[in-house]
Amino acid sequence: MIFEVMLFDLDDTLYPSTSGVWEAIGVRIDRYMHERVHIPVEQVPTLRQSLFHQYGTTLRGLVELYHVDAQDYLDYVHDINLSQYLRPDAVLRETLNHYPQRKVIFTNASSGHAQRVISQLGLEGVFEKIIDIRAIEPYCKPQIGAFQKAIELAEIHSPGDCIMFDDSTANLLVARDLGMFTVHVGHEDRSDGVDASIVSLLDLPSVVPIME
Repeated sequence: MIFEVMLFDLDDTLYPSTSGVWEAIGVRIDRYMHERVHIPVEQVPTLRQSLFHQYGTTLRGLVELYHVDAQDYLDYVHDINLSQYLRPDAVLRETLNHYPQRKVIFTNASSGHAQRVISQLGLEGVFEKIIDIRAIEPYCKPQIGAFQKAIELAEIHSPGDCIMFDDSTANLLVARDLGMFTVHVGHEDRSDGVDASIVSLLDLPSVVPIME
């Protein structure tokens, strides 16, 4: 398999889902919905889940139904101390740098959060570009419009030349339908509808052998 572009999700893909980062962001999302949008605290969990499933992200639902300011939301929910959860990963950096392909982050988070995660992991300079939630407005993963925008922004000439890594099967199924090779990160057994699965990106050579 020869690919020109490696497309990476950010949260729970570059680092393990057990890190606690997403849980910390989740607390901030709940607090935002209660304190900024004035949703009764007892209604927040159910509404948040409903918005996520209906709109792809809680943010998109809040923008659509409550007209929240997207940047205000992103700044608030990503305001966590990443050093409590992530450490520099020299092995991951070495693994990724073995591959000459262009590497692009494609995330439903903000570019600021992505940059902080990359810095905290010690992966500065590894990725050519960050395609964040603002860049793909009014869409978000797994909407096909988000992928079409990402393909354009990443200058992917053919989806078949791209391999995508994500912890979400919903995202990967859309990518595969577009012709990308898909890798489910965080799972040992291959999920239905995706091409391959790996426990972490450290296992990347088992899917894409390093050419010496």
